[in-house]
Amino acid sequence: MAEESESKQSAVESMIEKISEKIHGHDSSSSSDSDSDHEKPASPSSVKAKIYRLFGRERPVHHVLGGGKPADVFLWRNKKISAGVLGGATAIWVLFELIEYHLLTLICHISILCLALLFLWSNAHTFIHKSPPRIPEIHLPEEPFLQVASALAIELNQGLKLLRDIASGRNLKEFLMVIAAFWVLSIVGSWCNFLTLFYICFILLHTVPVLYEKYEDKVDPFAEKAAIEIKKQYAVFDAKVLSKIPMGPLKAKKV
Repeated sequence: MAEESESKQSAVESMIEKISEKIHGHDSSSSSDSDSDHEKPASPSSVKAKIYRLFGRERPVHHVLGGGKPADVFLWRNKKISAGVLGGATAIWVLFELIEYHLLTLICHISILCLALLFLWSNAHTFIHKSPPRIPEIHLPEEPFLQVASALAIELNQGLKLLRDIASGRNLKEFLMVIAAFWVLSIVGSWCNFLTLFYICFILLHTVPVLYEKYEDKVDPFAEKAAIEIKKQYAVFDAKVLSKIPMGPLKAKKV
């Protein structure tokens, strides 16, 4: 009997030891997991570093250009359409600038040619045994023209409001920037006429955005350094020149 009781007691002790080992092992594993979780650095997706983008943009280049088909043309999403548009603009520039053709003359010559061909075809279809031409009725909708005029009026009003705010003397920095922009435009305008300037802008719209979208990771750091340097130089200019410009204090009106 004594041997049986001792064997039972030893079996109970062994079971208690196994249970305690499992509990300690679970605690140690959970503590190690928690320690590893605490030591694990935050994933890059959870913490997003603020990346400098040119002109402070937060949207892709496609959205900045307005999206839709115009942005697809500027970013060469469809190379055939973009190449066709650029080729047509180049042909117009060569025609009017290099060959010195005039717009009114071109419109009149095209109209004469089209009307002559349609008139001859309409009267000679019985002799050539072909059906007469079907001239479609052309009707231009008013809505697109109204939308373009409305958008243009909004942009012009915003520009006039900006010029009014600058002329009122509220922001010296914006005043200097606008004066510099007009000065650069006056120099460029003395080099070429309006058509050439428009063509240059058209070429830039078809080249600069697509190149920037392709190399934006290299351009943005350089632009950030340039912006920091410009701010430093402006701070020095402000401290040495602008702050010393005497400005009369605003006098309160006497009642």
